[in-house]
Amino acid sequence: MSSLLIRNATAILTGLKGGEARHRGPDIRLRDGRIAAMGALAPEPGEAQLDATDCVIYPAWVNTHHHLFQSLLKGDPRGLDATLGPWLQATPWRLRPHMDEAMFRLAARIGLVELALSGCGTVADHNYHYWPGMPYDGSAVLFEEAQALGLRFVLCRGGGTLSRVALADLPPSLQPEPLDTYLADVERLASRWHDPAPDAMHRVVVAPTTPPHAMRPDELRETAAFARARGLRLHSHLSETVAYQDTVHDLHRMKPVQFCQSVDWLGPDVWFAHLVKLDPDEIALLGATGTGIAHCPQSNGRLGSGIAPVRQLEAAGAAVSIGVDGAASNEAADMLSETHAAWLLQRARAGDAAVARYRGGQGEAQAAAAATVEDVVRWGTAGGAQVLGLDAVGTLQPGQAADLAIYRLDDDPRYFGLHDPAIGPVASGGAAHLHALLVAGQPVVSQGRLPGIDLRDLGQQARREVRRLLASVG
Repeated sequence: MSSLLIRNATAILTGLKGGEARHRGPDIRLRDGRIAAMGALAPEPGEAQLDATDCVIYPAWVNTHHHLFQSLLKGDPRGLDATLGPWLQATPWRLRPHMDEAMFRLAARIGLVELALSGCGTVADHNYHYWPGMPYDGSAVLFEEAQALGLRFVLCRGGGTLSRVALADLPPSLQPEPLDTYLADVERLASRWHDPAPDAMHRVVVAPTTPPHAMRPDELRETAAFARARGLRLHSHLSETVAYQDTVHDLHRMKPVQFCQSVDWLGPDVWFAHLVKLDPDEIALLGATGTGIAHCPQSNGRLGSGIAPVRQLEAAGAAVSIGVDGAASNEAADMLSETHAAWLLQRARAGDAAVARYRGGQGEAQAAAAATVEDVVRWGTAGGAQVLGLDAVGTLQPGQAADLAIYRLDDDPRYFGLHDPAIGPVASGGAAHLHALLVAGQPVVSQGRLPGIDLRDLGQQARREVRRLLASVG
């Protein structure tokens, strides 16, 4: 049996609730890809050791919503200051048709490397880069790139039977798929890649891009039944902006969450990205059904969409997780910057809603309790594992998978002077030095480096491919 003793950590956050959110440590023993013990531990004969002096240990982050192909679409001037609708037209719909397999693979690699270097061990990618007659297998590319780095990977198979692009002559890569073609590909992917184990390295999820836009109501019902018959989860975008409310009202005379209920798209096996614009009755319905959220605060801020009511959703019973969204609407698509934003923006949302006492309010009391660092760590780890159904992932406790992010805080003045070093990676912002990232007990990042990845070379490749992409667009 292989055994590793991680010793002398300054602080350990576990991803658990309440009094269990912190472990006094200072040691963690890993054995055969699992956490074997935590506490003050003596080395065993011949046991490998990793010194975590001056380090903070978190569970490896679980990113529940991304669009990896967008890693070559960052900072597009045409969409930089746009809201969601105009941004979709200006950036992904304009540029995506010109991406070939080499660009797609490089974009996936860049996004996965960026996530790994922030301490992310599990990535759920909502890939909607599919079309009839596609000349390469983009799904296989994503699994291959994640596997090469040693990351857990969940493919959320996007696409749909309808197109939102208002063009008379759609380019091939924006063409929708027939439902039978879509479902046949999900079947193919699930048979090859899907592992239902609670510590699976690979999963497949049924994920039409957006319920109001991607499929007809009867197709959504059929898709949900198809997924559940095979033990697959469901994911999509929802209520990112008020445009969702207008669209669903115009088409179906109901609210977006009610529409999803009408097509069997609510439940503990469903999670939606964004959920920014919700009425109180929709929050209650999401909570009552145990439906989850992938909270994407940076993208929602960048696109001017708003701030999701995460606290209210959790209080109602919804499962809360964190996603970075695509890099084309979030130029810092990593889990440290995302969790930092989640911490700040939930407090800002509560503060914005504060009412003076003389007007019948509670003053600033609500803002103070809006979100703690421990909450955010829990959302970004255990919460993510919950919505993905990876029950053996996301927390640090004996018996769980050995997915850990170890941050060194002694070489960056951003973290000097902290009275509580445990909060540093989230509260101080920046990019805490990743001393090590372990996934299933295997090293993915060591001393801030990914084996086999030359970051300078990767950057040069990115610049070259961006130039080639823009040249092809004309």
